[in-house]
Amino acid sequence: MFLHDYVFLTEDASHDAAIQHINEEAFGPGRFVRSSERVREQGPHDRRLSFIAADRGETIASVRMTPVFAGGTAGHLLGPLAVRPSHKNLGIGRELVRIALAAAKKAGSQAVLLVGDPPYYAPLGFARTKPGALSMPGPFDPHRLLAACFAGIDAMALEGEIHHRDLR
Repeated sequence: MFLHDYVFLTEDASHDAAIQHINEEAFGPGRFVRSSERVREQGPHDRRLSFIAADRGETIASVRMTPVFAGGTAGHLLGPLAVRPSHKNLGIGRELVRIALAAAKKAGSQAVLLVGDPPYYAPLGFARTKPGALSMPGPFDPHRLLAACFAGIDAMALEGEIHHRDLR
């Protein structure tokens, strides 16, 4: 199959159960102890910037975006990004990231952050942040904290705490 065989849609509440299943399948129960999840627990994700992929009406992948501050920079935390095993390695995850980044940029986000593998995310526009310059609740590998920046923001210049925008 080709990417044009799939439908990419903005997430809505009708996708919640399928997204929960996809994330359980991809990450298991250990996902709840990750530092990114600690940030996501601080407030809701932004459905307007979160997307799913469907194959013949079945939700087979999703990406969510959570509004955050990275120090003084208003951005989004990308994730979880998950694709059903039956549809992995077809470019669906990359397309979801591309769509989410474009939507975040259009919405005025200054940066999109994630904890992930640099070789996978670098071609999608992500760069390493300065190790130790950004903090999150809980442990994470600072060498895997990446950012795609807009409006002249430099990933290496980001510093401070990453937290949900609803927290003051």
